[in-house]
Amino acid sequence: MKKIITNVNNLKDEDITDLVRKVKILLINSKNEILLGYSHNEYQFLGGTQELNEKLIQTVNREIEEETGMKLNLSNLDPFSCAIGYYKDWPEKNRNKKIEIYYYEVKTDEKPNLNNLKLTENEKKGNFELRYIPLSNVEDELKKNAKKYGDEHGIAKEMLNLFSIYKEMSKDLNF
Repeated sequence: MKKIITNVNNLKDEDITDLVRKVKILLINSKNEILLGYSHNEYQFLGGTQELNEKLIQTVNREIEEETGMKLNLSNLDPFSCAIGYYKDWPEKNRNKKIEIYYYEVKTDEKPNLNNLKLTENEKKGNFELRYIPLSNVEDELKKNAKKYGDEHGIAKEMLNLFSIYKEMSKDLNF
């Protein structure tokens, strides 16, 4: 598993007051298309935050169901990458946050069930939709969208970075 660590303040784990774990899913079908969320003029990998007492694989299943309406019931899946960020005095002074984001590849030809989505209010306000993008076009589409709307949250940059890692480990796929 490839790890990406961001720690500009050289924090140690004992300095951390808050830990957040997230999952992000690259959901790919047999046509070599990736299913991405699109909201607030930004693409995003499917996924979200781990809940209390939830295993990461449970978070993967829950987030897929909430954002696509699909019940996949995955039980044995390992992440291909993990981004770890250390943030000093965030969200307030004397609070240091560590965010771990685990990236998973899920292959399925199951179709989204749009009647079964459980979107957050923020996703609804952003006109959340699902879009299949051919893997061979993902990088161009992310760059084109970021150029048109900006990348104020750095989501496109993060996605492009992770997509390059995914491409490297998936050399057998046709990009």
